[in-house]
Amino acid sequence: MKIAFQMDPIGTVDINADSSFRLAEEAQARGHHLFFYGPDQLAYQEGRVTARGQDMTVQRVAGTPAILGEEREVDLSDFDVVWLRQDPPFDMHYITSTHLLDRLKGQTLVVNDPFWVRNYPEKLLVLDFPDLTPPTTIARDLTTIRAFKEKHGDIILKPLYGNGGAGVFRLDANDRNLSSLHELFTGFSREPLIVQKYLPAVRDGDKRVILIDGEAVGAINRVPAAGETRSNMHVGGRPEKIGLSERDLEICAAIGPLLREKGQIFVGIDVIGHYLTEINVTSPTGIQELERFDGVNIAAKVWDAIEARLS
Repeated sequence: MKIAFQMDPIGTVDINADSSFRLAEEAQARGHHLFFYGPDQLAYQEGRVTARGQDMTVQRVAGTPAILGEEREVDLSDFDVVWLRQDPPFDMHYITSTHLLDRLKGQTLVVNDPFWVRNYPEKLLVLDFPDLTPPTTIARDLTTIRAFKEKHGDIILKPLYGNGGAGVFRLDANDRNLSSLHELFTGFSREPLIVQKYLPAVRDGDKRVILIDGEAVGAINRVPAAGETRSNMHVGGRPEKIGLSERDLEICAAIGPLLREKGQIFVGIDVIGHYLTEINVTSPTGIQELERFDGVNIAAKVWDAIEARLS
């Protein structure tokens, strides 16, 4: 098959951690042809969705994860699969790319389905499952956010469309920084904020559960560094081996059918204690860590699901 990856610069990825690299590596091992381009090189040209990029051969060599060919322009409708794998922020640039890729429907399989990536950003899709999530408010209005804090005392405040733990703050009952943080966030962004009740169970870890075509295939636990609230691996969270609990399976059974129906083939959800906090559909991670802990080829399972949809 011909596979295109729309992602951030391939030359900077960590070959031992990056999920996009691992997906490309498995596709290459299956004999598929790889093409790389950045989101800035995606275009709509008089009825065609095109990209300027390079043929790619990946290699597990630190510092040189890919060998790239000469830049050329391609028509993405000529490809079997396009991977939407650039990292958030989920801004208008990101949203526009989903609109363009959505025009490939019926010609090329885009993973994850861009229509539903656009309509199901990670911190909003969880609102469809209030029985599974901690108390949550999404607002830009300071009075509304302050009322939530007064009710719950200890809260997490973060940008609605952020990623990687950036801009995440814990405000306990004695904290006096809410107004200043609200002023800071609203000063540079028009986006609302999301506020959730702080879950003390995060000290034991924030579990990343990976689902493929709506089915849970495993989990890793991400433990915050000492003195840190955030467990994201980008900010020092330590991955640990962990199994799937009955509650994890219950959550996955509740959300899995919707993810499968909407073409969200590779998804990573975040679970703290007994609560679902995010459903990551834009560019989830965790494949390589899970493969090392469980000794299972997760990338192969992803490609099996894709190939089944194309058969």
